[in-house]
Parts: sequence; structure tokens; C-alpha cells
Amino acid sequence: MIKFGTDGWRARIGEDFTFDNVRKVALAHAKVLQRKNLRKIFVGYDHRFLSEEFAKEVASVFKVEGFEVFLSSEPCTTPMVSFAIKYLGFDNGVMITASHNPPEYNGYKIKDSFGGSATVELVKEVEKEIERIEKVPKERQKVETLSVKESYINKIREFVNLELFSEKESRMVHDAMYGTAAGLLNLALKNTKIEVHSIRSYRDPLFGGHPPEPVEKYLKPLIEKVRSGDYSLGVANDGDGDRIALVDEKGSFVNTQMIYVLLLLHLLKHKNIKDGIVVKTVSTTYLADRICRAFGVKLVEVPVGFKHINELILKEKVIFGGEESGGYGVIHYLPERDGLFSALYIIEMLHLLGKPLSEVIQDIFKEFGTAYYERVDMYAEEDKKQKLKNLIENPPQKLGSYKVKEVITKDGLKLVFENDGWVLARASGTEPLIRIYAEMPTKEELQQVIKSMVDIFS
Repeated sequence: MIKFGTDGWRARIGEDFTFDNVRKVALAHAKVLQRKNLRKIFVGYDHRFLSEEFAKEVASVFKVEGFEVFLSSEPCTTPMVSFAIKYLGFDNGVMITASHNPPEYNGYKIKDSFGGSATVELVKEVEKEIERIEKVPKERQKVETLSVKESYINKIREFVNLELFSEKESRMVHDAMYGTAAGLLNLALKNTKIEVHSIRSYRDPLFGGHPPEPVEKYLKPLIEKVRSGDYSLGVANDGDGDRIALVDEKGSFVNTQMIYVLLLLHLLKHKNIKDGIVVKTVSTTYLADRICRAFGVKLVEVPVGFKHINELILKEKVIFGGEESGGYGVIHYLPERDGLFSALYIIEMLHLLGKPLSEVIQDIFKEFGTAYYERVDMYAEEDKKQKLKNLIENPPQKLGSYKVKEVITKDGLKLVFENDGWVLARASGTEPLIRIYAEMPTKEELQQVIKSMVDIFS
């Protein structure tokens, strides 16, 4: 059974992610687009095992079906595929990637005609079409190739004040985690006074032996590098370049919730873009609510997955959307997560304020209150999945010593406490995991809440 998760179809290479199945998904996707009279397709691929070969098969299927198809001439990031749709005239796109998943996985992401993750409706249509297809003929077609890197970099540079980056010399570290964002920050900051030192910037389909996910436990090389020299910032991107993580000038990991806050504040306060709504997923910081109230901007909460943010983008004027996993979209640029764009926005903010990142975060805490966050992942055996279902149907009125003020069940079970703190338990849409997210005003309270929720599943 081929099913799409929070962003695309992902499976183990050689088990479910086979050439036959990839061709089947591509044909189903093509049939759906034919009915919508969409004809021009861009296909990209990442650094994973056999990604280029899978991408060539996808491009061939579309070519056989009569589409005008271009294959990326080199490994690219997922945002580059979305960029090609919005700015280069493509009708739809495919990205062969499993994003931040373990090395043994690969995946098929659909990028919709507006330049963002496929809508729920489009995904459902493709899934239904897959069920109708029994076999796809193996017919390799020669497909034209296209590099979008230069035009992508040039477009991104238009959205930041490059003169700021030429006023003062600084040094930073970029960790591509062996993914396709390698070298992009250097290109974006070319001819400025910012020196970028790159690490893990070559292709390794095993990603150093762990998932290319920009979370603290996988970022020791970046943390150590920042601590080893006079660096003002450390930036990491995931395997396909749509996510970002940060390390401050002291070598301390900055959680993804704070990155959401930094980008939101920069957009509202320094860019003065307030005409529209802000969207966050159910696993995202309560500081966003406080900031939006302070600036008089409407905030909407949706289930996890950027496709849910895109649902709103198509209906309302959204100015910013993001999620806990490190993916953020500044919509006037692109209705898509983009790790490089996010990095440039953060760098621009730091240069405007003239303060180190750790100090900027402390200023935010003083103005909007403290918030400490952590996520714990547990392998999801059947009994744990059943416990989660039972909890959703019968939510507790209290967790440990904390009284529950609000229960939210739009994606898993979220318990909100009287101090604005919260805990969320939900099943991953891409891996066999139950994820527990929590945010509280103090580190001690955070650990208490996480322990209480983990104990329920133990």
C-alpha cells in the first residue's frame, strides 16, 4: 500500500521504495495532472542512494505521457523545485527525497502548481489513481536537463539587504549534513564580508550514519566547530535543504521554536509585513501567540505538516507559516519551507540589531516571557498506538501537578496548561514513531511534563 504522509510518500529503498513502485506513483501523478491540463514538470533529486536514477525514471514516465519535462542537471534542494514552479513557469514538480529520514529511506514529494507542498486533495487523487494502476511499462526516455541554482540564488538575494552584510566582517559555519544545501550559503553571501566555513558539505548517501535531521543530537560537529573558533553563528540544513537549525555564538543549540519566533519577529518588526495571517502547526511555540497579539496579527493553528499551512495559503492571505520541525515559509517569497532563505533572514536580523544571537533571544524572553522546549521520540509498538487513541478519546484533566486548561485533538492529543505551557503526543506521519513535544516556562517544569507524558506510554 502506497500512502503519502505529512509531506510525500516515503519508504525503505528496496522494500517498498522500488523502481516499479516509483514508476507507478509517477504515472498516477501524471494521470491526475493530465485531467487538470497541467503539462510542464520539473523533477529534482537529493543526495540519497539512487535518487538520480529514481528521478530519471520519474521524468521518463512523464515524458512518455506527453509532458514537457525537465530534470535537474544536478542534485538540488526541495525549495529549488518549488522555486522553479513559482518563478520559472513550471506547472508541477517532483522531488526525489526522504528529507530528514534515515539513510535507508527515499521518497517522492509532489510540489503543487502554486509552488508549495501538494494539497490534501491532490494527494488523495494521486493515491486513488495509484490503486487503479497494475503495471507501468519500463520505457526510459531521454529528458532535457536544467540547472536552477544560479537563478534561485539570485532571487533569494533580492529579499535581503546585502549592503548590511558588507559593513562588518564576521565568520560563520554552515553544516549541510551531507545534503544538497552544500555550498548554497557561500553562494548567497558571495561578495560580502561574511566568511562561511563549510562542514559536511560533500555527498554521503549514509549521512555519516544517522538521519540528516538538524536536531541537537546530530549536530555535534557544528557545535564543536563553532566553539573552536571566533564564529558568530552556526547554521545547519537537513538532507533536502528545506529545514534549518541554529547554533549561537557560544556554541549552544537554538531550538526550532526559537527560530520560528526570530523569523516571525523579523518579518513583523523589521520588514513591517503585517497585512495577513500567521500560521503555526499544533506543535509550535506559544510565544507565537503572544507576539501576534502584540502586533495585532491573527494567528491560526493547524495540524503538523506544511501541506496544512498551504491549505490556508490557498484560501487566505498568509504572510508567514512554520512548524516545530525547522521548516518555515515567508510567503511573499515562496509558499514553501526554505532553509537557506530562513538562514539569510536570521543573519539579516542579527546585523540589523548588532547583537549576538544569545542576547537577542534573552531580549525576546524579557519581552514575551520564557519558553523552554523539548521533543522525545518513541518507537511506536501497537500497544503505544492504542494508548494514544485511548488518550485522545479520554483526555486527562490533569497531568502530574498541572491542571489542563484546554484539550486540542486536531493532530494527536495536545494538553494546554494554565501557564500557557503544553504537551503534545502524536503519531509521526513519516516514521513508525510516537512523538512527544512539550514547552514550559522553566526547564524544571519542562522535564516534569515530559516525564509525566512518557510514563503514560511506558
